[in-house]
Amino acid sequence: MAETGRFPVALTFDLDAETLWLARDPQSQHKPVWLSQGRYGPREGLPRILALLRRYGIRCTFFIPGMVIERYPHEVRSIVDDGHEVAHHSYSHRWAETLTEAEEREEMARGVECIEKATGRKPLGYRSPAGEFSIHSIDLMMEFGFSYSSNMFDADSPYMLEHRGKPTGIIELPFAWALDDAPFFLYSNRLPGRIMAAPSAVLETWTREFDGLAAEPGRCFVLAMHPQVIGRPSRMWVLEELIRHARGHPAVWFARCDDVAASARDVLSNRAGAAPPARRG
Repeated sequence: MAETGRFPVALTFDLDAETLWLARDPQSQHKPVWLSQGRYGPREGLPRILALLRRYGIRCTFFIPGMVIERYPHEVRSIVDDGHEVAHHSYSHRWAETLTEAEEREEMARGVECIEKATGRKPLGYRSPAGEFSIHSIDLMMEFGFSYSSNMFDADSPYMLEHRGKPTGIIELPFAWALDDAPFFLYSNRLPGRIMAAPSAVLETWTREFDGLAAEPGRCFVLAMHPQVIGRPSRMWVLEELIRHARGHPAVWFARCDDVAASARDVLSNRAGAAPPARRG
């Protein structure tokens, strides 16, 4: 953030694997070709991503459903061994607004348990599956003690999330569909009309967003990606070119979300004196 003299860049990955399809349609378990799209993420995309991050010495955050942690323990271990953060992304990737309060609490609890078992620590951050909350989500985030969220689309800077008129203590790291690989690249033969963007067009979008945010004080660049999507060779080119472009900025700070959130909390607290400014959730 501007006060620290650094421009935070958080590269984030939602390692959904098969849950992206299973959560939407339980009958997907009988569709091996359908599910193979998800398997590509941990099997092929993830090793490429980790190798790229190692080359540039970057640490980042992976939001992983608990079910994926159970299915791919060795792949998740490789993420942890490389020093990346594992954050909460539900248990099964079921959409929060379709769940009862009890079901959503179970999703939270099982996801926390899987992350604790895999990493030895409780997750600090939460990103909802399918990009939406239920009326219970923020209460549950507070109940489970999350310190940051990366879900909202209403800002370009970190802020203190507010709920029912009161600060939650949760730092929000907002992003946008323009900074997500899925709208550009996630194709489905079952959804007529969807097309895939050229990698060059996505690179232009992301670098222009980066330049615009870097030129303004107090901004944060949060890029949301999916290993099964960004992990194709042509799309890895986009990510590497973006990294190379960002490295040319003198104030860029590549960081995990937990580190960005901790820095933002300090800055917001200092700016406000006692209590950080809040926004509605």
